[in-house]
Amino acid sequence: MDRENVAAVLEEIGVLLELKGENPFKTRAYAYVARALETLTEPLDQLVAERRLGTIKGLGEALQQKITELVTTGRLVYHEELKASVPAGLLEMLRIPGLGPKKVKLLHERLGVVSVEQLEAACLSGKVAGLDGFGEKSQARILSGIQFRRSYASRHRLSDAWAAAEPILERLRAHPDVLRCSVAGSLRRCREVVGDLDFVVSSARPAGVIGCFAEQSGVLEVIARGETKASVVLAGGMQADLRVVSDAEFASALAYFTGSKEHNIVMRQRAIQRGLRLNEYGLFRAREETRDPSLRIECRTEEEIYGELGLACIPPEMREDRGEFGAAERGELPRLLEWTELRGSLHNHSTWSDGRQTLEQIVAETRELGCDYWAVTDHSRSSFVAHGLEPARLRQQLEAIAGVNARLAAEGSDFRLLSGSEVDILGDGRLDFEDDLLAELDVVVASIHQGFSQNEAEMTKRLIRAAENRYVHMLGHLTGRLLLEREPYRVNHQAVIDACAATGTWIELNANPYRFDLDWRHWTYAREQGVKCVINCDAHRTEHAGYLRLGAGIARKGWLTKGDVINTLPLPALRKELQRKRKGPREL
Repeated sequence: MDRENVAAVLEEIGVLLELKGENPFKTRAYAYVARALETLTEPLDQLVAERRLGTIKGLGEALQQKITELVTTGRLVYHEELKASVPAGLLEMLRIPGLGPKKVKLLHERLGVVSVEQLEAACLSGKVAGLDGFGEKSQARILSGIQFRRSYASRHRLSDAWAAAEPILERLRAHPDVLRCSVAGSLRRCREVVGDLDFVVSSARPAGVIGCFAEQSGVLEVIARGETKASVVLAGGMQADLRVVSDAEFASALAYFTGSKEHNIVMRQRAIQRGLRLNEYGLFRAREETRDPSLRIECRTEEEIYGELGLACIPPEMREDRGEFGAAERGELPRLLEWTELRGSLHNHSTWSDGRQTLEQIVAETRELGCDYWAVTDHSRSSFVAHGLEPARLRQQLEAIAGVNARLAAEGSDFRLLSGSEVDILGDGRLDFEDDLLAELDVVVASIHQGFSQNEAEMTKRLIRAAENRYVHMLGHLTGRLLLEREPYRVNHQAVIDACAATGTWIELNANPYRFDLDWRHWTYAREQGVKCVINCDAHRTEHAGYLRLGAGIARKGWLTKGDVINTLPLPALRKELQRKRKGPREL
């Protein structure tokens, strides 16, 4: 078991112990050690093999034994027994917004609830409101949280969908009977949240392909299995659907199953206007629905289908019936951003606050990724939970970053770390740091991390005031949403975008798959107003650097081009843009 998984097990042990009412010092010890493991600069298995776990601060003999067992065997008997001793429904209750271990424990002890369904019944009967520490408002929030979780029960984040789809896609591509294959549906359109996974394959021998799909490892249940179709449920509860067609039908099937429904309706209408019929089997010279091969217009690619309907080929991400047909008809479709055009990320965290990588690790990993630069923007002091930096500590970090860059220069490397801060926007719109400190930083990201209950006017005012600060380069995760977990706070998007346009402030497209914020639906307006986008990983761990690719997909969905995205610039040009706003409104 690797370091990340070991840390996750230790964190869960801490939660389970808290649910059982164990000594709080003991429960916090597991969380502390989990964080310590995530910041290791050496491989965990090497420390285990060399019996050097004792060098980790706060790691006693009992925890050393548990970690050794996890690393060497891939399991921990203590964890399994502890988990079995706690009703599974209590862990599920922890997924309801606003419910932590202490409250779940209290609900279990006082009301005997052991499932989300029982908790809902207790709320509906008014029993929860009668408990000390809850009340009517808490009860209403719990009911709202239950409904929120339930409404998204069959939905999945884009990153999770890709993680499940890519191994299947590779397996299909390697099958000898497969001619062409692709993902389809909302995953191919790069929706931030998807339902089922869709795959389209062309083959002259579909039986073997169906067997490969239905019998693959990781399939929990086969829902349906026919001659050309199959549906399965994967580990984790995600459904995957496969359609096998002839190679002559592949392009039309891929276009049809990519959707969206609204886009497909317009496509079929355009075909009818030309005396044709378009369906999943092809484009036909017919006035009635058909799949007669003799009437099919040969179209081996989606480009050819669109061409027959008088359109430039519309990229999958844009197929939402939001203006793409007019642009395709006029030949005005933008050349969308490619993720390989991104040079780095301007919002990321390190071990100086709540990140899991040292400055040296960040340099090594992002250089390996091919980046030209990487900004370190740790939290400001008001983010207590995230170990936000006081001004004195931030200045120490500036010195450390300068030292890293000096070493890079001595080695002849052009890569640079940029200094910065994700500074909190306080309740009245002031920033968590004074301007003189912000002026010392290369990059300033202003974000809201507290006070989400303010109304739309107050939230909008806070964001606009931050944008008006000449030292703020960008607004971070504009609406604070956490996909499938927390709704966005209320904000007047147009007013904030207009303020950013007037002040030269950029807006972040936070590429963390829990956020994808600003939402793709608002980028068309932002682009029209001349507001630049910054695609940021908001990286806290090594693997988060890969969010650049996901963020580029969302940017494409928002019709963004290379010229719309600031971090496509090489470092010298980026430095000029970073200085532009600080010159003041008259020189913007």
